[in-house]
Amino acid sequence: MLSANLKRLRNRRQWTQQQVSEKLGVTRPAYTAYEKGTRTPDANMLGKIADLFEVTVDELLGRQSREKDIFDEADVLMFSDKEGFDNLSEEEKQELKDMLNDQLEYWINKKNKDKK
Repeated sequence: MLSANLKRLRNRRQWTQQQVSEKLGVTRPAYTAYEKGTRTPDANMLGKIADLFEVTVDELLGRQSREKDIFDEADVLMFSDKEGFDNLSEEEKQELKDMLNDQLEYWINKKNKDKK
């Protein structure tokens, strides 16, 4: 869950792995390993990452979210009749939900900026 959350939060800000690693003061390969799940950041680094992405450590670890999802579980079910949906893992379904949230959030923010 941590690795997927790191990637989602980084992509939401349109940052590269290099940019994030520089902001955290680690090498790019070290940060890449966090996103791949082959290396786990220590407690101090988890705090730095949470501060950088303006989330809680619990959210990074998938325990809770301060964010209110625009899409809820019922909205994702609209895809349940699509062929192959049942073959998706829970993690893949969550990734789909996160992508939909990100896209909807992007368009809402874009529309609000255009109004100004």
